[in-house]
Amino acid sequence: MKSILFASILATWFAGSTVLAEEITTDENLIADAYAKPDNLVKLADGRAMNLRCSGEGEPTVILEAGGNTESSTWYRAQPQIARLTRVCSYDRAGYGFSDEGSLPRDLAAAVADLHALMKQADIAAPVVLVGHSLGSNIVRRYAQLHPDEVAGIVLVDPPEQGADGKMPQDWQQEITEQVAHREKILALCEEAAAAGNRAVLQERCLRAPPPWMGDVVAKAMADNKAKPAYWRTLRAELAHNETLFSAPVPEDETYGAIPLVLLRAGEQNEDVPPEVRKVIEEARSLTHKRILVGSSRSKSVEVTNTSHDIQLDRPDTIAAAIKEMLESLKSEP
Repeated sequence: MKSILFASILATWFAGSTVLAEEITTDENLIADAYAKPDNLVKLADGRAMNLRCSGEGEPTVILEAGGNTESSTWYRAQPQIARLTRVCSYDRAGYGFSDEGSLPRDLAAAVADLHALMKQADIAAPVVLVGHSLGSNIVRRYAQLHPDEVAGIVLVDPPEQGADGKMPQDWQQEITEQVAHREKILALCEEAAAAGNRAVLQERCLRAPPPWMGDVVAKAMADNKAKPAYWRTLRAELAHNETLFSAPVPEDETYGAIPLVLLRAGEQNEDVPPEVRKVIEEARSLTHKRILVGSSRSKSVEVTNTSHDIQLDRPDTIAAAIKEMLESLKSEP
């Protein structure tokens, strides 16, 4: 895939946080130091451990699935709000955060299998409400397709556009191709540096300043996690799979039956790209969201204002509100 998604992933990784709605710098908005260590390392049947963070009480349990190249800390603002409503769990996907590395490739099948195994070993009762941000929306959609009886509801947080490849202007396509090639060279260098324990190279070429909402304690722990070769292998594998995943449009026959589905979409985006590129992106995004919504007989779309793509950081209240409405609807069912 040579789409805008990969350009944004590259920019996000090398530039840091993308939060737009506010500068999260006050003490009460900083991430808790608890994120500097694992919470509950759940052993899977194959011996691997995955880090699970649960809070709150009630049923159904809400499962939070992070976007690409991130882990449970991305939910640090949303999870406490959801925990006031019901039990909620976030986790680190294999190879990220404090979770052990998984087998390759790191595709949707692997992510769904890991989540299914984690829920079983952690005794998380089904059905659950699945919440997925960005790439996480693809993971929870696939989970709902494979295990529909285990899913009570779906909340998708700004699903990325699919199927924009091949429709971009030639010069833009060439630029993205070059950026992706450069990214791969840098990632290979970072993996080699991590394997050699060369923190100087990692710090200079691979790691950037932490986002404003991350204090020193958590920032150090995150940097330590990204100094492991497993992290770089996982990231490279995930990005490689995403090239295929996002190059194709959402299948017309993708269905979730009668599972309630809410799609939260960020408002104005891509204002810094040429008009002809923005047109392609917006058309692909519109088609992506349309096909997702028609996949459920009980779907709803909500536009979120004053936010970047990272709604869970900018407007966590909208995620909590969507979940609250869904829980109330589920409780009213016979």
